Amino acid sequence: MRKLSIISTFAVLLAGPVQALGLEDCRRITHPSHGGQYGHRDLGEGRVSWVDWWTQEGAFKGYTLVDCASGETLRFRTAEENMGPEPAFDRTDAARAVLERHHAGARVFATFERMAADLEHIARKIEIFADAEEICGCAAAYPDLRGDKTEFQLAGRANKTGAQRLKGKVTYDRT
Repeated sequence: MRKLSIISTFAVLLAGPVQALGLEDCRRITHPSHGGQYGHRDLGEGRVSWVDWWTQEGAFKGYTLVDCASGETLRFRTAEENMGPEPAFDRTDAARAVLERHHAGARVFATFERMAADLEHIARKIEIFADAEEICGCAAAYPDLRGDKTEFQLAGRANKTGAQRLKGKVTYDRT
């Protein structure tokens, strides 16, 4: 039994200290220099957001907002060029103004449905959906709101027990 205890202690020491996940850890490059996510922000009251982008044989920029408790997600594009038959557009500043206005007021009125309605003639590909998996921004800013969602695991990082988290094939860039 003593031998097992020594081996367990050694394994924990080898794993090293576990660092808390931060929003800066959520920056993601999905294909080298072609697309990803950046600018993860804590919007307060259990919500996070980030910018989505793509720049290969066409480009787009958009935003994703997530309510960490429910998993409800609002995603939309604010700029596109050569992404299909639709003409190019860039209404990023107008969309950002809508988001800032909604988040400056009482959260009870800043529903994703209201934001989507205000973005209707500004943004494209507006969608609201529920996600059953915890996302990186929520794991970093609001881990206590995970509930029954599948826990987010950052590839190559140690979890709370020191074991390596190697879920999926997506890698996250920490630079």
